[in-house]
Amino acid sequence: MEKSVWPFDFKQCITILKATGEKAKNLRELRDVISIVSGESIFHHVYQYFLKGHILEYTNDFAQWTGESLEESALSEHLSNTDPYAFENIHELRGRLVDVIDEYLKKTPGPKEVLPGNEFHFNQTITLIFPAEIRVRNLAEFLIAIKYVDGSSLYYHFYEARTRLGGGRDDFSQWFEDALGKGELAERIRAIDLFMHTTEGIRRHIADTVEEEVRRDMYGTTHNATVFWQ
Repeated sequence: MEKSVWPFDFKQCITILKATGEKAKNLRELRDVISIVSGESIFHHVYQYFLKGHILEYTNDFAQWTGESLEESALSEHLSNTDPYAFENIHELRGRLVDVIDEYLKKTPGPKEVLPGNEFHFNQTITLIFPAEIRVRNLAEFLIAIKYVDGSSLYYHFYEARTRLGGGRDDFSQWFEDALGKGELAERIRAIDLFMHTTEGIRRHIADTVEEEVRRDMYGTTHNATVFWQ
């Protein structure tokens, strides 16, 4: 049986929403608040977009609001094309978001205003991380777990981990590589496009990729595999 040097302990998270008191009713106000609001708020509206039941057409709250409330589809597309994981820190990401809006404002002299009640409200969150009480020791166990863990576990280990680890890495692929010696599998997991799938779509892609590897291991050694939990 395949053994790991150390087990993988799943974690999950919950977020407590906190209002900043800042809001925007048009594009210029959105740009001005983005330039000064806390980094925690930027993180919530961009990175934590994937923790929510997001709309696949967009990749962050700013893009969704400009696309749906302001009906500025061209700007929404540019904002959605901004990859937050390509930046070293929130400061650089903030600058890029402001630049994208500034470029658009140069071509849009009279930006629209939304009706009262449809303003963009800037929020931030307090994120609490806690054990999911699921521990796996090999790929077969991981395959079972990944199909059933809470969606917040997927977010924490696959999305949020990229801001912690950098270099396009996530907790799953890092464990495959470091603990199991599965470098090629790790690369296949890292190659899954975050922006092309919902969270549940990501779950399926990870499960399918790991299952393929499990089958390869089985047929390369024995046709019988034993899965156990402790």
